[in-house]
Amino acid sequence: MQYTIESKIRMPSQIRPLAGKVALITGAAKRLGRVSALKLAEGGADVAVTYLHSAREARNTAREIERLGVRALAVRCDVTDEKSVRTAVQQVLKNFGGIDVLVNNAGNYETVEFESLTLRQWDAIFTSNVRGPFLVSKEALPYLRKRHGRIVHLGSLGGLRPWADHAHYCSSKAALHMLTKVMAKALAPEISVNCVAPGMIDLGEKSAAGLMRRMAVQTPMRRNGNANDVASAVLFFACAPQFITGQILYVDGGLGL
Repeated sequence: MQYTIESKIRMPSQIRPLAGKVALITGAAKRLGRVSALKLAEGGADVAVTYLHSAREARNTAREIERLGVRALAVRCDVTDEKSVRTAVQQVLKNFGGIDVLVNNAGNYETVEFESLTLRQWDAIFTSNVRGPFLVSKEALPYLRKRHGRIVHLGSLGGLRPWADHAHYCSSKAALHMLTKVMAKALAPEISVNCVAPGMIDLGEKSAAGLMRRMAVQTPMRRNGNANDVASAVLFFACAPQFITGQILYVDGGLGL
């Protein structure tokens, strides 16, 4: 899905629930992360986006954020590396002075038949999808606590439903869902922790067109999700009452029912 300044639905100028807040979103150079970053900026937040290899795309996302009238920062970060995470968080603090919202979006997805799944593939998925959110959350924790902040993880319907060719991915997202609940209890009452778990999200990729058509028929809402559906859920948790914590919100059109 292409998300542009012209195509998006703008929030009325008086409705900016994140005005004066700072959001850090990992892996937000493109795809769902990019759209979520723009949604947070629409809500009034200054937004820092991290990237690993997509420097050009991250800079473009930052420019789009700035055109929404807020501050933006693109920071390189390997969310699986403790030193890299610490450096990135310090850059955000230096530029913005604090963190109110952390969105752990960075992660990987892979399709592998169970019999062909290697230990290296298993470990790589868990490193990005579970270790990454843990590391970034730990590093940002003192600054989020000062501002009674919010953490939003990006889970998956695959963390609830077993997909035969995604054993490592589904297991990693199930672990992230449990991490959400543990963190919600451990970090209360200062910080709320929730998780957005997308189902089938159509990003307009030609290679997935056939699958998307088949899945739309199986979905009670008779369509697949789009990036804006996910970003809207992220925004909801970013500015929802802090009493809402430990929740897994499935954005799946009823597919998981």
